[in-house]
Amino acid sequence: IPKLDVVVPIAEGVSSKKVLDRGMVGHYAEDPLKTAMPEAKSGNFGLAGHRNTHGEPFRYINKLEPGDPIVVETQDEYFVYKMASILPVTPPSNTTVLDPVPRQSGFTGPGRYITLTTCTPEFTSKYRMIVWGKMVEERPRSKGKPDALVN
Repeated sequence: IPKLDVVVPIAEGVSSKKVLDRGMVGHYAEDPLKTAMPEAKSGNFGLAGHRNTHGEPFRYINKLEPGDPIVVETQDEYFVYKMASILPVTPPSNTTVLDPVPRQSGFTGPGRYITLTTCTPEFTSKYRMIVWGKMVEERPRSKGKPDALVN
């Protein structure tokens, strides 16, 4: 997340012990909360990250504004999303935030989306904060870094 100077590995799964507590961001990769991978032609790439402690990769995602880039780098490609909207507070039970077209995101139809989930308020796990983005560029690594990482 260039604006926040956040560079963090993404692991499969959202286990606290195996992934999140090791300072990584986790991909919702298991049913019933399985989300798409970035290369999918349609869907929602859902990620969880700690807001406090364990590297706190999502500490400041509340400072993202519409248009800010969120970049996912894989072995072969860069996927650039632009932040679209934020849901400042929702209960942990609101799993619709991970739907292929998340209801409260403002997206109206199928697309290529990213969802960042973290706890709120800080130092608690009472609620969740959600940030959504929409893919704007898919770029092979062979073509160099996307503008979002260069500028």
